[in-house]
Amino acid sequence: MNFWGVYREREHSPEREFDDAEILRLTGGRLADSGNLVDLFSPAELPSTAEENPDAIFVMCERRAILQQLQRWSKLGVIVINSPSAILNTYRERTLSLLGDAGISFPFSRIVSTADRVVPDETEFPAWVKRGDVHCVQSGDVVLARSRNEIERILAELHGRGIETAVVQQHIPGDLIKFYGVVDPDRSREHENWFRWFYHRDQVLAGFRFDESDLRASACLAARSLDLEIFGGDAIVTAAGETWIIDINAWPSFALFRDAATAQIAGHILPRAARSETLLVRTGGSDDKKIPAR
Repeated sequence: MNFWGVYREREHSPEREFDDAEILRLTGGRLADSGNLVDLFSPAELPSTAEENPDAIFVMCERRAILQQLQRWSKLGVIVINSPSAILNTYRERTLSLLGDAGISFPFSRIVSTADRVVPDETEFPAWVKRGDVHCVQSGDVVLARSRNEIERILAELHGRGIETAVVQQHIPGDLIKFYGVVDPDRSREHENWFRWFYHRDQVLAGFRFDESDLRASACLAARSLDLEIFGGDAIVTAAGETWIIDINAWPSFALFRDAATAQIAGHILPRAARSETLLVRTGGSDDKKIPAR
């Protein structure tokens, strides 16, 4: 099979340029070791046409323009992992309603216009202000505010950088956990899901006890609600042992579990591509007509 990989935009990998690039490169290496053809591209290098379509494209890129280009490949029957629509679902503007519809334990959050700078009346302090689209890519994208005036100032700064929306989110006290996962979109294959978690560094850890199976179930459900297959995110464990999902994103660096994650991701991509290979449909007579699998 023929695979393409697309790196994350360097601007979206603050202090993670190597880690983000390495997980994609090693995944491509695993696929090549299985006898497949693999080409890796930066977002700017991704071809718009090819003599022969790839069987699948695995991607870490996030910007709308490149996702629109990948959507065109998807319409040609090429499997894209994660799908462009799933990656767009990780934009906070979309995430809130999707997680709410799925019944995920998620902090009270409201989308606000950075131009209007209207702070929701229900806001309790402290509260987080997060850019409304992609994850944190630079200082000022995610800030803890302690007053209405501070929120208004942060919104003005985001607006000045061309960011149109932000999320004002309830602060949940507790231990901060990061998680990684790979889930199969075929729900009958739930046993093949892979999940790891660890405590975020640089915190005073209380060590609140919690049910790890609840964390796994909530994280995987959150990923499925966004149609993600390869994902990461953050959760809070409270003193009461509750777990709250506070962020989820597409294809993180998997830095602490790189070797295991590389094997899992490559092992996920191969059967996904194989299950969606072009089908041959007999049209009568001796000719075969190829149509993309759906």
